[in-house]
Amino acid sequence: MDTIISTAKLNSSEIFDLMKQFITEVIGEEFVEEMDITMESSFTKDLEMDSIEIVSFSEKIKNHFGEQIDFTGWLSNMDLDELINLNLGTIVNYIEECQ
Repeated sequence: MDTIISTAKLNSSEIFDLMKQFITEVIGEEFVEEMDITMESSFTKDLEMDSIEIVSFSEKIKNHFGEQIDFTGWLSNMDLDELINLNLGTIVNYIEECQ
């Protein structure tokens, strides 16, 4: 797996597109084609990602942004309900704020 550490600040639309790309790489293009992925998409309910897929998604964020974004640390501070209801928009906003 190649590490691509981004130094350019991305806007929310660019982050959203990047997150969609990571989701596609993790769960497969055939599943993503059947989904309407939006900022409101929930990882567990809408995207039906399991814990292993979420870990893989987290690794992609870490590999792309490096130490700039402590995604795993951010997730570890959430309670179970927050994790279950986590949506793409919340992640996009977090990444945008941390850049």
